[in-house]
Amino acid sequence: MELIIYLLIGAIAGFTAGLFGVGGGLIIVPILYIVFTQLNYDPNVIMHIAVGTSLATIIVTSISSVMAHHKKGAVLWSVFRNLAPGLVLGSFLGAGIADLMSGQHLQLVIGIFAIWMAFKMFRGAHGVVDPNRHLPSAPIQLAAGGGIGVASAIFGIGGGSLTVPFLNRYGVVMQKAVATSAACGLPIAVAGAVGFMWFGTKQQVEVPNTIGYVHIYAFIGISIMSFITAKVGARVAHRLSPAMLKKCFAGLLVTVGCYFVYKGLF
Repeated sequence: MELIIYLLIGAIAGFTAGLFGVGGGLIIVPILYIVFTQLNYDPNVIMHIAVGTSLATIIVTSISSVMAHHKKGAVLWSVFRNLAPGLVLGSFLGAGIADLMSGQHLQLVIGIFAIWMAFKMFRGAHGVVDPNRHLPSAPIQLAAGGGIGVASAIFGIGGGSLTVPFLNRYGVVMQKAVATSAACGLPIAVAGAVGFMWFGTKQQVEVPNTIGYVHIYAFIGISIMSFITAKVGARVAHRLSPAMLKKCFAGLLVTVGCYFVYKGLF
């Protein structure tokens, strides 16, 4: 029964990853939090395991999603190369920062962040991308990658909620921003997952079927289904208008944000 739940989570998360370029983390983290709570895991580490496991599954969803976007010719690989080193270093550092935070504080920070990003995205839903704006220099993109990596590891996401607005702001159309964000999710997920396993092992987490802060059964179940459904989400993304994609993206963020703010406060 537990494996079936993880497969269902994977199906939803994979579709979301392909559609929004967010790696599915915004769906995986809250659902895993609920599942782990029902399984009576140690409440002090439930949130950390949800975030760490989310990052591990994003490794698989990113590969599936970026393959679909690459076939459409939408991934800006030159931008990916500039962001990647910062994403890797930042993600590992972010895992260490999350390790120092309590589960309740982690919930509150994730919730506030999601609501803030939803506001920024929805406000610009009707905006037209300025073709005269260009991406900043490679060193600035590298630094931006570092910041995105730190935040993404703390929040257990593939970085789409930061990478997509960053690229969009500098004149990259929504579909290409989503596609490039999906590619950026891979270095974030690898470095972040390794970090959560590393720091979790040092904490000697007393939860079955885990390596550090990563739950192995949840990782396998979610990854299997998400790899399949991420391709479907990516195809749908290319059929929607940029404005509609932004509105859906913002709606997803505000829903998750409100949930975690509530859990973090009460």
